[in-house]
Amino acid sequence: ATMPRVVFTANIQRHVACPDVNVDGANVRAALDNVFRENPNARSYILDDQSALRKHIAVFVDRMMVRDRIHLSDPAPPGATIYVMQALSGG
Repeated sequence: ATMPRVVFTANIQRHVACPDVNVDGANVRAALDNVFRENPNARSYILDDQSALRKHIAVFVDRMMVRDRIHLSDPAPPGATIYVMQALSGG
């Protein structure tokens, strides 16, 4: 079984360096925690001080937007790609 891959889109890479990485994690929270352990700067950009997704961030597992923005409990199946992107905010 291959590990989930976490991909940060270009609009986030402009603000904080986070290369694509394969990580262990059965759900989105576990996968991102493993990324942020190596990359604390990315954590503060993606998560607020309650460890929830910031309002300007959207996360997808493959093509599905995660439903749980607070606990990030959405599953991250083996071989899935977790996309972290900056949501386009309206005026």
